[in-house]
Amino acid sequence: MPLLIAFISGLVMSIGISYSQMIDPNKVLAFLTLNKNWDPSLLLVMISALLTYSMGYWLFAKKNKPILAEKFHLPTKADIDKPLVIGALLFGAGWGLAGYCPGPAIIAISSGSHGTLAFVAAMVLGWFISRHISIKP
Repeated sequence: MPLLIAFISGLVMSIGISYSQMIDPNKVLAFLTLNKNWDPSLLLVMISALLTYSMGYWLFAKKNKPILAEKFHLPTKADIDKPLVIGALLFGAGWGLAGYCPGPAIIAISSGSHGTLAFVAAMVLGWFISRHISIKP
């Protein structure tokens, strides 16, 4: 059952990201570029996502355990350290330069665009490299 719930959640997210055009790097870059051609439409998508998450969090945060799991898996680390800052900078630079973040990039693979395929290949390579590099906090 948890696998089915995860699949349905991913499917709904994929449809939402596709429908809102977050898989179009030009649309994302138009949102990230704050000039006279700024496109604020993705702000509505982000606000909607934040509201949806907030309602879910509000409904389930005070529960002892999730509905389909033995316990909640919440992060325990609360400090801001060097690996977090470097990761955030790399993520932001990649998003700003390419117009993709990981979720929409994976969904956009279906477009068959060479740029998308190259981005996803570089992203996967980066994940593998990051597993073998240790940055001291």
